[in-house]
Amino acid sequence: MATRGDRPALGAQGLPSQLPDLDPEETQEWISSFDGLLEEKGPHRARYIMLELLARARQRQVGLPSLRSTDYINTISTADEPLFPGDEDTERLIRRALRWNAAVMVSKANRKGLEVGGHIATYQSAASLYEVGFNHFFRGKDHPGGGDHIYFQGHASPGMYARAFLEGRLSEWDLDGFRQEVSRGPHNGLSSYPHPRLMPEFWEFPTVSMGIGPLNAIYQARMNRYLQNRGIKDTSQQHVWAFLGDGEMGEPESLGAIGRAAREELDNLTFVINCNLQQLDGPVDGNGKVVQDLESFFRGAGWNVIKVLWSRDWDPLLAADDDGSLLHKMNSTPDGQFQTYSISAGSYIREKFFDTPRLKRMVEGYSDQQLQRLGRGGHDYRKVYAAYKAAMEHVGQPTVILAQTVKGWTIDALEAKNATHQMKKLTSADLKAFRDRLHLPIPDSALEDAYNPPYFRPAEDSPEMKYMRERRLALGGPVPQRRVKPRHLALPGDDIYKELMAPGNPKAKVATTQAFVRLLRDLMRDKGIGQRIVPIAPDEFRTFGMDSMFPTAKLYDPAGQTYESVDRKLLLAWKSATNGQLLHEGISEAGGLGSFTAAGTAYATHGEPMIPVFIFYSMFGFQRVGDFIWAAADQMTRGFLIGATAGRTTLTGEGLQHADGHSPLIAATNPAVVHYDPAFAFEVALIVKDGLRRMYGHDDPEYPEGENVMYYLTVYNEPVSQPGPPADLDVEGVLKGMHLFRRAEDNDFARVRLMASGVAVPQALEAQRILAEEWSVGADVWSVTSWNELNREAIECARWNLGHPADDRKVPYLTKKLSETTGPVVAVSDYMRAVQEQIRPYVPGSFTSLGADGFGFADTRAAARRYFQIDAQSMVVAALEALETEGGYRRGAAAEAYAKYNLGDPTAVAHVAQEGAGA
Repeated sequence: MATRGDRPALGAQGLPSQLPDLDPEETQEWISSFDGLLEEKGPHRARYIMLELLARARQRQVGLPSLRSTDYINTISTADEPLFPGDEDTERLIRRALRWNAAVMVSKANRKGLEVGGHIATYQSAASLYEVGFNHFFRGKDHPGGGDHIYFQGHASPGMYARAFLEGRLSEWDLDGFRQEVSRGPHNGLSSYPHPRLMPEFWEFPTVSMGIGPLNAIYQARMNRYLQNRGIKDTSQQHVWAFLGDGEMGEPESLGAIGRAAREELDNLTFVINCNLQQLDGPVDGNGKVVQDLESFFRGAGWNVIKVLWSRDWDPLLAADDDGSLLHKMNSTPDGQFQTYSISAGSYIREKFFDTPRLKRMVEGYSDQQLQRLGRGGHDYRKVYAAYKAAMEHVGQPTVILAQTVKGWTIDALEAKNATHQMKKLTSADLKAFRDRLHLPIPDSALEDAYNPPYFRPAEDSPEMKYMRERRLALGGPVPQRRVKPRHLALPGDDIYKELMAPGNPKAKVATTQAFVRLLRDLMRDKGIGQRIVPIAPDEFRTFGMDSMFPTAKLYDPAGQTYESVDRKLLLAWKSATNGQLLHEGISEAGGLGSFTAAGTAYATHGEPMIPVFIFYSMFGFQRVGDFIWAAADQMTRGFLIGATAGRTTLTGEGLQHADGHSPLIAATNPAVVHYDPAFAFEVALIVKDGLRRMYGHDDPEYPEGENVMYYLTVYNEPVSQPGPPADLDVEGVLKGMHLFRRAEDNDFARVRLMASGVAVPQALEAQRILAEEWSVGADVWSVTSWNELNREAIECARWNLGHPADDRKVPYLTKKLSETTGPVVAVSDYMRAVQEQIRPYVPGSFTSLGADGFGFADTRAAARRYFQIDAQSMVVAALEALETEGGYRRGAAAEAYAKYNLGDPTAVAHVAQEGAGA
């Protein structure tokens, strides 16, 4: 029979160790000693000793993994708590006023006839978490170090408005305009959540689309280090705070980049997770323990974790817990039960929680009222202050603070109820009970009308108002606040665009992706803006031909390069550096957008304009992270998004998931995104030049500090002939969305108008040749650089006309330009027809669209275009059919062409000569 000593040694993960036991006798002595401790002192004492030994081993640099989670108690012991430096009584009075005003504001906004919604309970649970920060940690814009970057939890926004009201930044009239952003006039109402675009001088970061705030906060902290390491700005005193909810952490994006923060040792970052154990409709995990789960995730990723679970009322009980009975009860009680305890009578708590003889003896001197007042750590400003101070002093790791609170705390009608998130208004009785709980001097008579309760504002010379102003003055002014005072940039002149604007060489084929990268390379060498360009890619720099930048610009890594690269002897070797310029995000488009947003808003957050260029593969930009792009628009991000392998037919072997036929449509839904689908290098040059002017120039009196837009270019990996700009180039047309690239010869032919974008333009040029030579049809070829912008301008005209019925009607640009030519219109792109269909209502004459509708597939480009009916021959048939329909051409020509080019046989495409298309 095997004895205990015959067992193999166990490694750190509880598995047999691969190391030989050099002294089995000594090993057995340690095991026997532990068994003796367990038998004599019990499991609680044995557990304590083992935890102490593990802690000691880590202190002595023994390579043991940390535990996934620790006991369900405060991380910082009572003995280690620093003295609280503030005036506790005064801060309590401030919090009471804030709680009241935040709740009243939302309740008033839901009176009959208005009922615009809002959230009361979230801020009530988090008030102490915010106020400790406001009074002691959050640095404003006037701080010598530049001010902190704070991501406020979206549902807690009423509390931030309430504080701004006490500070004098908002009036009662402003608070009464909560969620009335239009009816009171532009910027006169308060936005529902943190929306910088709606309140551009107040909010700095949008956070309410859950999961985006946490990831963006990580990349903001990283961008701060990037700016510092590259010598652009000293950000050493700027801290990033992200206030989040435990329910929000269920979003995959919330935890998606925590490993990046740990790897780069972002100790300038603190997450504060309000663990009120509830999400929108009920418990986060009633049967589990969300705090413990989150601790495991963050500790495993390498974060410093601080738990703030219990108020000071628990300290004597925990100090008396010499055998671990209370600790065991805390560890084993599920969240759903703790939620119940938070609103239960003391008698219930005594019966259900203190339910063993030992636990009963611990509280036999406590009244039921005292048991009921045993609080959560997130409401105890001493505990919260200790956690914040420890986070600010911690070096080498980001910190997450897990603070347990009660949702809707201090409002009896809402407190800890599962439906509390959906409760928007308070009755007269609710208000009176709330007032009593807060000890506010508001008479009953003022609360009889539940739809119009008063706000509470202490006298200007009261101790609490003076205290609040003094604290914010010492910390650098009010927060949140957004300032736009960027330094001016000297944009490059025309010389930098010469290469792409040169007359074409018909024999030289260049992909528009390659053309853009050439221009980007030259822009990065420019003395005025070169160092401010931030190239960003999710593990695809080589795919886009940008590896030539590795040796000079280098890839950013805060640790530099601590190894010899495997390709170090090659000319284009991988080279990283602390001051590297290229941001390589790994396989993370969300991370790329996080960096894009942080860089593209540096003009406001730091006063340092940066020019992010996020270059991504096919549909993995807009499709995968469209919500992040929407948040970037809210934050008024500026920069270039580059879909560098665009289109449904150009990625010949990549198949369904990579064949992008719809991104322009998604882009059209974002009002801040200016999308272009250029066909040629000269168009790329003109568009980039205009983007730099609009976003970073200062010559427009309407936008003296630059325009809050993002330029999205879809460029292609397919080499095409670059004919160069026509002699009569219409630059205005290129930027507005269309220009007549090649006019048909003047003759007596029937005429059509071919409108095409991107890689469809060379096909249209081939169709122009075929129509002229084989069918005696003259075709004007319009290069449509932006279907989206043409549609937007037309919609704006229609909107203006509706609002000015007595004035002369505005005519859309595309309508005016097409009216200068004749013939039916055939519109084609490498995207689904809906992209072109946007302009149908504004086209004079008949309109036919051809597009790549349906799923993509892997085959040759010629096969794909023949299948989707967007090749040159399909355009010819569509043009002839349109002419026939109008009566401008002989009947049967379209059917004849269809048969001639064998369009009905998908296998015949192998014999179609496409190599010279568009030459």
